[in-house]
Amino acid sequence: MSDETTMVKQLAAEKDDIGNFQFPERHKYDAGTGLTPATIDYICDVKQDADWVRAFRHHALGVFESRPMPTHWATRDLENIDFSKIRYYLSDGERPKRSWDEVPDDIKQTFERLGIPEQERKFLAGVEAQYDSEAAYSNVKEELSKQGVIFVNSSEGLKEHADIFRPWFGKVIPTADNKFAALNSAVFSGGSFIYVPPGVKVKHPLQAYFRINSENFGQFERTLIIADEGSEVTYMEGCTAPKFETTTLHSAVVELVALKGARIQYITVQNWSSNVFNLVTKRGVAHEDAEVRWIDCNIGSRLTMKYPGVVMKGRRARGEVISIALANDGQHQDTGAKMIHAADETSSNVVSKSISVGEGRSTYRGQVFIPKHLKGCKNNTECDALLINSKSMTDTYPAISVHGNRHATQHEASVSQVSEDQIFYMMQRGLSEADAMSLSVNGFINDLVREFPMEYSAELKRLIELEMEGSVG
Repeated sequence: MSDETTMVKQLAAEKDDIGNFQFPERHKYDAGTGLTPATIDYICDVKQDADWVRAFRHHALGVFESRPMPTHWATRDLENIDFSKIRYYLSDGERPKRSWDEVPDDIKQTFERLGIPEQERKFLAGVEAQYDSEAAYSNVKEELSKQGVIFVNSSEGLKEHADIFRPWFGKVIPTADNKFAALNSAVFSGGSFIYVPPGVKVKHPLQAYFRINSENFGQFERTLIIADEGSEVTYMEGCTAPKFETTTLHSAVVELVALKGARIQYITVQNWSSNVFNLVTKRGVAHEDAEVRWIDCNIGSRLTMKYPGVVMKGRRARGEVISIALANDGQHQDTGAKMIHAADETSSNVVSKSISVGEGRSTYRGQVFIPKHLKGCKNNTECDALLINSKSMTDTYPAISVHGNRHATQHEASVSQVSEDQIFYMMQRGLSEADAMSLSVNGFINDLVREFPMEYSAELKRLIELEMEGSVG
């Protein structure tokens, strides 16, 4: 075995160890398995929800139960979810700590192994760390608090900032949007609430990290970010879970509101274990001269169904989705974007790159809609797929609906394959097999990786490189 191969295998083992560890459960509150009205009442009682929140949850449960499981996408995978065996709420009953020293040792060790709060000390303006159903740690830099920036978990947002939170809650993504949005609305817990006052530009990113530690568990965070007029904010989230033999469910809802002239950038790097069903709904609204930008990297999970969207509600609003997805053996990355133009002179940009390894499957599923009565709208959609070998699979389903003749749209799609001949050619010039594969893949995604912050781009490249080990053939 060559030195290069040995090194890569060691790194691969290290990668698996990053997220694949677990501490014993010590929850004070456990809603048990199954989803019934009693489950909703248990969650409401523990969280001391207001009456309107309890009513909201019960209504959402009815919507969830009335909606059939989606049958047109990823049907075989979704059939493996047994909602009666999922645990919908686990918590130790503690409020999130503001000081890292106060966080319980096992939770502290979890996030320290994942690089938190090391990253906070280096470059972040604030951090929230969620452990199962609730935030364990939440902190924002003092100078931001003095500027009126709010960065708390959603439970605190509901109770302590209801005058700002409630008018937008559930307005970008209604309960009845889809079955899994209804599920989240019924049992949501955790997630972030951010409010940036008019004109405030948050120079450094805010970050949340979502960790699943327990078996047969569903994590249902709900995030709401409001950027007031002329403000700017970047938010980053990371996700991990240990690998269990049983199903783990992650079904988040994220709502973004960019008011006049505001800018929101939302960055996701997920590295879920291969037993996780990642079924999330993410959407932003951009008002006049505002911008909502999603930068998304999907690695891991058994099935991911994620289509970040932007509704361009105001004149000259801008929406963008930049995404990278990697599907390895036994994985299906069903990802894409939704761009809804609802005002004149709006512009949208979608750039999607997917990599299918082994028998992995990647799917791009996009929607662009420009109605007839508008004028001066622009859209660019690019969908590129890379197949590592003959068993890899990829699908592209772009739905671009443009009415009228006063708009500019363009669409480009490509599928390419890394062949054994290409790898052999590079190996004849002195590269190892792993280096040759890394060079091919990095060349494919390099322009998008540059969109990630420096602190994330190096780790992102490394994770993708490690996924390539043994993938040729």
